[in-house]
Amino acid sequence: MNENQFLETWDIHNRINLYLLESVEPAALGSYSASKGRSVGEQFAHMHNVRLMWLKSAATELFEGIPKLEKEQAGDKKLLAKSLTNSGKAVGSLLSKAMRGDGKIKGFKPHPFAFLGYLISHESHHRGQIVLSLKQAGFPVDKKTAYGIWEWGVR
Repeated sequence: MNENQFLETWDIHNRINLYLLESVEPAALGSYSASKGRSVGEQFAHMHNVRLMWLKSAATELFEGIPKLEKEQAGDKKLLAKSLTNSGKAVGSLLSKAMRGDGKIKGFKPHPFAFLGYLISHESHHRGQIVLSLKQAGFPVDKKTAYGIWEWGVR
């Protein structure tokens, strides 16, 4: 695998998050699963905020200028999309920096490949929670989106 494929994997993953967000009706962002927890919008905001936590720890210069999302902002679909786009680009820069530098992500072991796996696992977990929350709240994702989140070759 080369660096471009490594970075493209992150970009595809981020586009899938944005694809799912795009399919959510603004009114559904406040939906919760039957077990409560975070709303759909709060799940997207959480993914963004965890990215910022890592950026702040590993590469402060990439963190600066990207605001954290507060709970009350989680219903703003445009803001969620903008935030995930910006933090996604910054994480891509962090991954690129690690690949071109010493092969490390400050504060994370063992290496950038594992960090990419960690981020994708974490955010995919929340995508699953989002889809379940939407279904339980009466806003199920359409079949095109349900299948589309698995179409990594076209996203």
